[in-house]
Amino acid sequence: MNSAEVAGAVPSAWDVRQEVNLPGGPRIQGYEWIVLRNSMTTWHKRDWQQFYELARRPWRRHRPPRPVYPTGLNRVLPAQGFSLSELDDAGVDLDLAERLGLPVDAGRIGAYGPNVTVLRDFNRSSRQPL
Repeated sequence: MNSAEVAGAVPSAWDVRQEVNLPGGPRIQGYEWIVLRNSMTTWHKRDWQQFYELARRPWRRHRPPRPVYPTGLNRVLPAQGFSLSELDDAGVDLDLAERLGLPVDAGRIGAYGPNVTVLRDFNRSSRQPL
């Protein structure tokens, strides 16, 4: 008894068999992945147009700040993104960071004070008045 025969069970991808007609070729049996509706959506042409339209627009106020990290006495270097603890200390969650265009580096550990201050200021300046 396979998993598709169990009452109420969702069949796995290998339980569904589909016959495929190839042009000019014989009929072959193929396996098809089951993708439940709404579990995975693909972008349509309009979605891509909206995305590139948004990407081409200039920033409303100013560009998002670039994170830095200390590398010794009175020296900082640019970082790939803000650490999760810096975002947390500034009161910015991941969804808001994505909407604001802030780079995030999940691999960085620790919080650098100037980054947190810059994030707080940027978050305040980017809010829309009600």
